[in-house]
Amino acid sequence: MRKRSLIGGLLASVLVAGLPAAADAAVSPAAKATTAGVTAPAGAKHHWGPVRSAAGHSGHAAADVWITDFGAETFAVSGTLRDRDPHRDHCAYIRARFHYVGGGTGWAQPRSTCRPSGAFRMSSDGEIARVDVRVCVLDRGRRTTSSCHVDVIRAEDIANWPR
Repeated sequence: MRKRSLIGGLLASVLVAGLPAAADAAVSPAAKATTAGVTAPAGAKHHWGPVRSAAGHSGHAAADVWITDFGAETFAVSGTLRDRDPHRDHCAYIRARFHYVGGGTGWAQPRSTCRPSGAFRMSSDGEIARVDVRVCVLDRGRRTTSSCHVDVIRAEDIANWPR
């Protein structure tokens, strides 16, 4: 156990030292590691995969989503958010709604980017039973979202995934 935490700490410090400055003020930077050609934020254990905004729009927003273990005291959703909309005032938007084990829900602060891509990280205030990840197209001028799609992620959805 001590060896694993030492290696994890060394890896995290090496990765953080090599990070570029944040590309977008609205998007928080996340340390990254590469596993089998897929980039994972530090601390993320499970690759949920892409979540894309709904159809019916000329462009779209997409997020490559990674999550931590559900049994953790603080659950995190992180990854890369991509703006794939040709309109100048349209941006990519992501938000998570946490459903707590003891009851109740809570929304994470939304993250957005108007650049081709940017990192995001949202975390809960306690142990959760499920998380709803919402990806939309954000219209900056109107301050509204459209073409939203929600992925519901539960512990049983990832129970027997290969590591």
